[in-house]
Amino acid sequence: MAFLERTQKGNSEITEWILWFLACLQEAIKATYVVLQKVLQKAEFWKMHAATILNERQQKMINRLFNGFTGKLTTTKWGKICKCSQDTALRDIQDLIKKNILHKDPSGGRSTNYELVEMPATNN
Repeated sequence: MAFLERTQKGNSEITEWILWFLACLQEAIKATYVVLQKVLQKAEFWKMHAATILNERQQKMINRLFNGFTGKLTTTKWGKICKCSQDTALRDIQDLIKKNILHKDPSGGRSTNYELVEMPATNN
């Protein structure tokens, strides 16, 4: 950012500043695009599943998954977040698997975890 100070005190050469500003603008546009894609994907999901019967816990967790859930979704995490037993969490998850909303993470491992089924790309 020393170039910013040089631009203010120098000979009015602002090329370096303009390049910096345009790079910042480009990064902001890219970040906005990513956020917008996520919002549109979430809206499309709810539009597609408007008639799908989901309980409050399922709705809560689906929204959580779309809004940047960190880590891996397990029955234990589901139970803690939704304040229900692991058995109830598993029933909720199995119901979402039957409805093609969730699937088991193919990596498997020590603890089974689940992910949202990828939706087909749309031309918005």
